Amino acid sequence: MNPEHLQLLVTRTMPFGKYKGRLIADLPGHYLNWFAREGFPPGQIGQLLALMQELDHNGLSSLLDPLRKQPSARAD
Repeated sequence: MNPEHLQLLVTRTMPFGKYKGRLIADLPGHYLNWFAREGFPPGQIGQLLALMQELDHNGLSSLLDPLRKQPSARAD
């Protein structure tokens, strides 16, 4: 698992569909499960949706809470 992908879950919004504009981390479980059954879209968005579905399905969504509280701009 790529740590940057976890950060993207709390910063990237859904680019299409019923939940367009909603953070991927805030998508409802039934929507993520639909993608798991029907197939995730190609590319990074599909990878992020699959990761979020795994976290949600396994009850691990709270792992994202500390990332939500971090400032979006990091000084490296």
